[in-house]
Amino acid sequence: MNVFWYMCAPDGAYPWQPEGSRKVDLGYYKQLALAYDQLGYTGALFATGAHDVWVLAGALLSYTERLKFLVAIHPGLVAPTLLAKMAATLQEFSRGRLLINVVSGDAKMLGAYGMTMPHDERYDMADEYLQIWHRLFAGETVDFKGRHFQTEGAKLALPVGQGIEPPPLWFGGSSDKAIDVAAKHVETYLSWGETPDQIGAKVDLVKARAEKLGRELEYGIRLYVIVRDTDEEAWAAAADLYGRMDERAIAANQRFVGKTDSVGQQRMTAMHGGQKPENLRDLEIAPNLWAGIGLVRPGPGTAIVGSPDTVIRTLEAYKEAGVNTFILSGMPLLEEAFRFGEKVLPRLDVSREVSAAKQFTWSTLFDRDLSAKAS
Repeated sequence: MNVFWYMCAPDGAYPWQPEGSRKVDLGYYKQLALAYDQLGYTGALFATGAHDVWVLAGALLSYTERLKFLVAIHPGLVAPTLLAKMAATLQEFSRGRLLINVVSGDAKMLGAYGMTMPHDERYDMADEYLQIWHRLFAGETVDFKGRHFQTEGAKLALPVGQGIEPPPLWFGGSSDKAIDVAAKHVETYLSWGETPDQIGAKVDLVKARAEKLGRELEYGIRLYVIVRDTDEEAWAAAADLYGRMDERAIAANQRFVGKTDSVGQQRMTAMHGGQKPENLRDLEIAPNLWAGIGLVRPGPGTAIVGSPDTVIRTLEAYKEAGVNTFILSGMPLLEEAFRFGEKVLPRLDVSREVSAAKQFTWSTLFDRDLSAKAS
């Protein structure tokens, strides 16, 4: 399987509260990159957030040796030829470690960037965008006249398809339009934190669409993880988070995700309804799968909660449903990456290339970071 960790602000023990937030700057990102790389994660998701993903990925590249960079992009915000050039450059400089996460977002978020386009039209636009992308990475000179994009003589100067392999495309979206685009264009289909039964049904649906086009995809899911030595300790940690979810934070998040045209966000919100029950286990939507984080965080708001054995059992349930890629995170990112990386990751059959001779400890992490700052 592939196991990715998260690389995005905000962060902290309770990042929805000012007093629970952690300063996220380049020094902290370096610590995250070093930890993920040396612990043996397959890669990291550079999600759209406070920092530009391309600048951040470029800044962290030299601090990693084998970590794959899954960089999120929004079709249409950057011209397809320019984005292909940016991707080819990072793919060359990283020696083939770039992956592209295609995100269509929602109308509210994209409107802030000047893109005012109805839901279905965004996916029609993404279809044109990715047609140009594939042709550019095939080394073609592209003349394209579509509804949303027109190019004349577009070509990548770098030797793609020869010296540079095209970065694989990953994609998330739950609407029919989104699934059509995924089936046609991408290598890996992603879903937010739904139950194994729900994701199994979605995998079957996407697989059928892809098969009609003669294609076969891989499947992934984005989840939080709360892992402790015992189930009881893990649920106590979840209860600590739950106790910090005050009415103000819940209302602010519900305003942020309210009236979204993202089908994926609508499915996430339906798991908790924006309401905080007295008992946190009332939000246990499947065995050891808790939807409580979605009360205060947009996007994938479900967490696997339990001991290492319980977490592994839950991951296996997703594997049986057809998922082989897991994009995980915890709060705070650094400490939880170590906890999962030490208690669970060594017991998984993870796609990675890590030298057995390398030894990594907290002291080497901070020594390297302090040394870099001093120089």
